[in-house]
Amino acid sequence: MNSSKVRIESLKELNPITQTQDKVFQYYDKDYNLCLNGSAGTGKTYIALYLALQDVLDKNTDYDKVVIVRSAVPSRDIGHLPGDEKEKTEVYSLPYQSMCQDFFPKKPTPYKRLLEQKHLDFMCTSFVRGITLDHAIVIVDECQNMNDMEINSIMTRLGNTSKIIFCGDFRQTDLYKRGDMSGLKKFMVIAENMQSFRTVEFVPEDIVRSSIVREYIEARMDFEDKFENS
Repeated sequence: MNSSKVRIESLKELNPITQTQDKVFQYYDKDYNLCLNGSAGTGKTYIALYLALQDVLDKNTDYDKVVIVRSAVPSRDIGHLPGDEKEKTEVYSLPYQSMCQDFFPKKPTPYKRLLEQKHLDFMCTSFVRGITLDHAIVIVDECQNMNDMEINSIMTRLGNTSKIIFCGDFRQTDLYKRGDMSGLKKFMVIAENMQSFRTVEFVPEDIVRSSIVREYIEARMDFEDKFENS
């Protein structure tokens, strides 16, 4: 039974590809809370989850689990969907299942194994209230889709033995209400004024997913700067 467990020895070695990714590694090693902002395809969530799992699986750290939190946008309130919490949030966990399989290529269903071992947890913001996150590394993914209330709920759940990493692309928010969008900007200002936080900006030159993604993002940003923001 123990042979099926996911251990740090099974974790593949991952090194930063770009200078910006290297900056994330350095800040993480210095135990900063992080806000990773920028273009899609730059590896923000990928390296955040890798570094977090590396710490959680290391018995010499104070962290017991990685908690991935994201908003249920475009259906923020997922209470009306059929099924229990696990079934409701399953669709949002698919990217992390794929990442875990890549991190542990020799392990079958590593995402499921990590959940069973209590080293990994996934939740939508709809279920954050009323809990305390102790001994956890919290990854707040797609944070550009969170309003002020959601971000505040997450930040006030952190225990003394936890740290947090925000990942998002603030140019691609799915929020449409002006009040919701201003809440995100408020958090960025607050984080910049917290000594425990460091912000890392990713640009199109950092895109590592593919050349077509990089070309598309550059063209899209150029269009938005010229026409939508004029």
